[in-house]
Amino acid sequence: MKLSVFAVLLQDKPFEEACKILSGMGVQAVEIGCGGFPGKAHCDAKDFLAHPEKIDKMLSTLKQYNLEIAALSTHGNAVHPKPEIARQFHEDFENTVLLAEKMGVETVVTFSGCPGGCPEDKTPNWVTCPWPDDFSEILQYQWNEVLIPYWKKEAAFAKEHGVRVAFEMHPGFCVYNPETMLKLRAACGDNLGANFDPSHLFWQGIDPVAAIRKLGDAIFYFHAKDTKIDEINTAVNGVLDTKHYGDEIHRSWIFRSVGYGHSLQVWRDMMSALRMVGYSGPISIEHEDSLMSVPEGLSKAVATLKEAMLFEEISGGMWWA
Repeated sequence: MKLSVFAVLLQDKPFEEACKILSGMGVQAVEIGCGGFPGKAHCDAKDFLAHPEKIDKMLSTLKQYNLEIAALSTHGNAVHPKPEIARQFHEDFENTVLLAEKMGVETVVTFSGCPGGCPEDKTPNWVTCPWPDDFSEILQYQWNEVLIPYWKKEAAFAKEHGVRVAFEMHPGFCVYNPETMLKLRAACGDNLGANFDPSHLFWQGIDPVAAIRKLGDAIFYFHAKDTKIDEINTAVNGVLDTKHYGDEIHRSWIFRSVGYGHSLQVWRDMMSALRMVGYSGPISIEHEDSLMSVPEGLSKAVATLKEAMLFEEISGGMWWA
């Protein structure tokens, strides 16, 4: 496992400066945003493909600071019901796949997306219950008529270019837990897998270790971000919460830096479970803690993960038995 950072949290800085900062913190790899919701501050995939010298410069900068590329990311909704919005996310995704091929990067991180509830819809419709029957009908439409046909085609496209796709399991999109992840993978191909981000699972009541063991080799990537459940607000209102993320004191849960939502032992258990199922890829920090500045939250996450990851050598086998 190598410690990585999703570099969009330093998007206000030039890429070289971001690399210098991360290298100085002992980070070994970077995840680079290439489009979608996080933006293209450090890398516009379409522009880089048109100007190969920019690819060379980025690779040279990474080498200078002893950093690898953990993944390219383009978190978007390519099945958005508005065609013009879907088209932009789709183009970002395919350009990022092509750029990953050029740069020798095997993993592209994205969202599954969420369609509307019918062909006439203009906004996505995320279903959370099966009744009234309208909701079950929406799910049938979304999966069978939109999601599976789209990702069958895109899975084949990615495979053709030697890239695998890691879906961040995120509420608000059709793939939001291990069950929906494995459902889409079974329907569309085994080069689709999970970006395992426990922060989106904690508040759903999912045990991340159990989820890791269920997904197994379907885990392609890992985002390190924490969530703190507010027991008082949750006891009153449950975990479904539409209040703004900045309204921390009234929310049922908020995102936190690693170690500020769950203990070091919880993170150690996750790292051990990852190793148990054969995952040896990047552990990529994503900072979205509204109670900490980026420098403080990032440094605390790095320190916690350096303790939690531990595994710097391949297991030597059971010498005692």
